[in-house]
Amino acid sequence: MRHVIALDVGGTGMKAALVGADGELLHQARRSTGRERGPDSVVESILAFAADLRAHGEDHFGEPAAAAGVAVPGIVDADRGIAAYAANLGWRDVPLRSLLSERLDGVPVALGHDVRTGGLAEGRIGAGRGADRFLFVPLGTGIAGAIGIDGRVEAGAHGFAGEIGHVVVRPQGAPCPCGQHGCLERYASAAAVSEAWATASGDRDADAADCAKAVESGDPRARAVWQDAVDALADGLVTALTLLDPRILIIGGGLAEAGETLFTPLRAAVERRVTFQKLPSIVPAALGDTAGCLGAGLLAWDLLATPTHPASEVSA
Repeated sequence: MRHVIALDVGGTGMKAALVGADGELLHQARRSTGRERGPDSVVESILAFAADLRAHGEDHFGEPAAAAGVAVPGIVDADRGIAAYAANLGWRDVPLRSLLSERLDGVPVALGHDVRTGGLAEGRIGAGRGADRFLFVPLGTGIAGAIGIDGRVEAGAHGFAGEIGHVVVRPQGAPCPCGQHGCLERYASAAAVSEAWATASGDRDADAADCAKAVESGDPRARAVWQDAVDALADGLVTALTLLDPRILIIGGGLAEAGETLFTPLRAAVERRVTFQKLPSIVPAALGDTAGCLGAGLLAWDLLATPTHPASEVSA
């Protein structure tokens, strides 16, 4: 059975799958990155995981994988196949595409940025299926974005497109590690809400999920924290939709797990802010934590669908 390898590398763990031509997940597995042993160990963990997946495919489906796709965090030079930098993994300028292709006996390998790769999956087979223009925004430890255009995701001239988390929504506001002040992710990420609620509640272990539960129970302190985050997020999203005019806004990540506790006030806040702009649909992501892996599989199949183009031309 023809299939590809899909790998989604996170800060502490990796999700992987063997994906059939129809998108079916034929085999799934998870493994630690081993980052506590250093960046070289992380790279070797990825290569070994891919090799084991190749062997599993050969044993169970009668042939090795025809291609592989891998999604990684941080700064990614997808054109050259290089994982340029990832603070959580400690690596710099790793030629990951060529290393993987060599370990997998020369099969083509596509390398993509984790958020853009997840956005590719949400756009093609998830919440944005059928939409010609979408913006995917996962709200996690930080906030990033994926700009979807006609079935692909725009990386930008330098690979930085979609960094909505660093749109300044509160000038002169809280300092951000990026060097600016008042960035969106300092107010509307799951980490920011956790920090604000821990302070407001006096419980240093409280997190964003606890805040959402307190909002649902009517706690006025939680409602104030939550509304501050919603207002900041709406400001950032309206800036994005003014520039990009998406047909659909897909919100994912940990904060989106609050469901309508987030989406009802967020839709209202965005609607209050638009004037001449067309209001897009605002919907929750559909694929959860499988989006990155599914997107990596799509990247791999794209390589096989366009054999006249080198792997370096396929990116997320």
